[in-house]
Amino acid sequence: MGKSRLLTTMTTRNLSAIDRLLAEADSMLRSLSRRGASAARPSPAEGHSDADLTPEEQRHAAGLMRVNHTGEVCAQALYQGQALTARTAGTRDEMLDAAQEEIDHLVWCEERLQELNARPSALNPLFYGASLAMGAAAGAISDKMSLGFVHATEERVASHLRHHLKILPRQDRKSQLILQKMLEDEERHGANALKAGGEEFPRPIKDVMSALSQLMTRSTYYL
Repeated sequence: MGKSRLLTTMTTRNLSAIDRLLAEADSMLRSLSRRGASAARPSPAEGHSDADLTPEEQRHAAGLMRVNHTGEVCAQALYQGQALTARTAGTRDEMLDAAQEEIDHLVWCEERLQELNARPSALNPLFYGASLAMGAAAGAISDKMSLGFVHATEERVASHLRHHLKILPRQDRKSQLILQKMLEDEERHGANALKAGGEEFPRPIKDVMSALSQLMTRSTYYL
């Protein structure tokens, strides 16, 4: 366990509810501004040269990576909200472990956006707040519900990633490598949530979640 991960776990376990809310406010600022955030793992695109993209291909790749960056902002909020209200230390640790890997994804996506001369979505604060509230609500109901929500969310994320891998410019190898590694991590997070006792959500709830995720992807592609 890395030093930052250990300190985060110790802080979440030992602080009062008010102190944990203050810590969450700091996490929000870090997620939205990337201030102080660094990836624990090197980017999968490291060492690969950039492709020669047309202006249209570059805008398209940037739009897709902006969507995925916002998805990682939402993941940070979701896991932090669930960790705040988790009933057991085991569930809290499960959320914090996943959140650390999501920080890697967040950094990788933002680095790629910079390389594509693009910026993160202006809607990130809105989606962060909504995801934090949903995560905290799920955790407050029960750990079983919270873990089930993780599984259902990761299913949606994995579906988006598979689609983006199909529609990225074929020569944009750097973006492809990043999304492939993210897909591998997200599928593992979802499977781990079920193994830890999560309840698989029924299809109607998953359909509602899919509709909400479509709203996010369609808006942040452009904004």
